[in-house]
Amino acid sequence: MEFNFSGEKPLFQQVADQIAEGIFNGAYLEGEQIPSTTEISKSYQINPATVLKGMNLLVERQLIEKKRGIGMFVLPGAQERVRSVRKEEFLNKEVLEVVAEAKKLGITAEQLKQLIERGYDA
Repeated sequence: MEFNFSGEKPLFQQVADQIAEGIFNGAYLEGEQIPSTTEISKSYQINPATVLKGMNLLVERQLIEKKRGIGMFVLPGAQERVRSVRKEEFLNKEVLEVVAEAKKLGITAEQLKQLIERGYDA
């Protein structure tokens, strides 16, 4: 995990994003325990309350669950939920920006499809 202590994004959000990325890329498997609040706090010198706030975001998003006295565990289906959110973000950000720029350049939908296929095969 890497954190930007001087960046615009709040640390608790960075904690949530880093753990979600670990779930997405398979570093934390479904049913597996994730590092504890204390472990992350000590390893990266982050206030435990900040780490917990980030983890609670993931509980709200149904990616992890708290097992009282044991720790936090990745929920079944969490990886697919992260993938779905990222696909939606990709559409709303990157794809719509590319389409808007293509329209400005006078590129038709068919031409854009061809350009994407060419880029995909590169």
